[in-house]
Amino acid sequence: MSYGIFTPDMKQTHTVLVPGMLDIHFRLFPAIFETAGYHVEVLYNEGEEVVEEGLSHVHNDTCYPALLVIGQMIAALKSGKYDLNKVALAITQTGGGCRASNYIFLLRKALEHEGWEHIPVLSVNFSGLEKENSVELTLPLGKKLLYAFLYGDAIMWLKNQVKPYELHKGETDRLVRTLIQELSEKFANNRYDNAKQFYKDLIERFKAIPRSDKKKIRVGIVGEIYMKYAPLGNHHLEDFLIEEGFEPVLSGVADFGLYCLENARVDHRYYHRHALTFPFLSLAENILIRMQETFTKLVEEDGTFHAPDRFKQVIKNADGFIDQGVKMGEGWLLTAEVVSLIKEGISNIISAQPFGCLPNHIVAKGMAKKIKDVYPQSNLVAIDYDPSASRVNQENRIRLMLANAKLSMEELKDAKDTAYSCMKTENQYA
Repeated sequence: MSYGIFTPDMKQTHTVLVPGMLDIHFRLFPAIFETAGYHVEVLYNEGEEVVEEGLSHVHNDTCYPALLVIGQMIAALKSGKYDLNKVALAITQTGGGCRASNYIFLLRKALEHEGWEHIPVLSVNFSGLEKENSVELTLPLGKKLLYAFLYGDAIMWLKNQVKPYELHKGETDRLVRTLIQELSEKFANNRYDNAKQFYKDLIERFKAIPRSDKKKIRVGIVGEIYMKYAPLGNHHLEDFLIEEGFEPVLSGVADFGLYCLENARVDHRYYHRHALTFPFLSLAENILIRMQETFTKLVEEDGTFHAPDRFKQVIKNADGFIDQGVKMGEGWLLTAEVVSLIKEGISNIISAQPFGCLPNHIVAKGMAKKIKDVYPQSNLVAIDYDPSASRVNQENRIRLMLANAKLSMEELKDAKDTAYSCMKTENQYA
């Protein structure tokens, strides 16, 4: 099959469409890639037409994220918004054992089916794949993307601790939009790398939003990376939990990057791979951890918000549950995140996963019993997302888990009240 090639001169003429995943982080992409000469547009189109286009071009047995990503792109191309002779598509490739490495071939097949073989598909990867059609990840561009993910993680972390409690509905989202606009200008003007000052300002601005002091039950979200973060995939799970009266908690995407770097260390330790690159991979991991630590320490020093877990501790939390050699899909990271949440007192956890994603069924559903044996208070539910799955049924399963969370909280409160009453009575007769 012949397919379109993205030539250097196309940077000036073509719009590169990127499927949406992280609702905050990806909104920084247009400004960042503009500095590298690319005109990028992130897709946020949703609706039944996305699923229908996905089903029309991708076999139902292929994982749900592939179906959604390809459906989103084809629906966008059919919208009439774009000149089909001046558009390109971009998609990530993991280079690992996940089916995600094959999305690009499915996308090209879908384009061929529509008669659009000329539309180039660029690969975003760190594995040397698709050399003819890959985004040139230079050091300046890579540095900006790294900061975008770290800043996006920080905004997401604080947003989820403020939005459930805001007294004036919509104020948190307005601040997020303002921050994205300000950061976009900073990236465009290369004034983005004063992270400490940005984090200090970020904490103060979220603190300034008036909010209720009535604490809500915190609910952790883990899962396959697309289903965990993409509103299109998980039906806006964060907003759903907030509307139901809960506080969502999910780790930053930088942790997934650290997981990939840690896996290289594991390969070196287990199989003596990466002998030449191991020192550089270790250095990269340590640098990223130190960059995360800047935000974590500032949150701890301020004391208003919960601080995110440190990744070194997340790694240790997998001990006794799952070996680090389990690294297909989200591998040991998913189990480690569940245990980390429980240790932080967040025992109610949703695992969002594509139906039929074998690695994530193993490391999520497959680990549930072992985790519950050690932490009986854990309230875990795995939600399978699939084009044939009913959104109503998914939300009802989540509501059942949330009802159990409320019941457990009431039982704990009653137990504390009873204990306090008994102590008061004993003191009266002492």
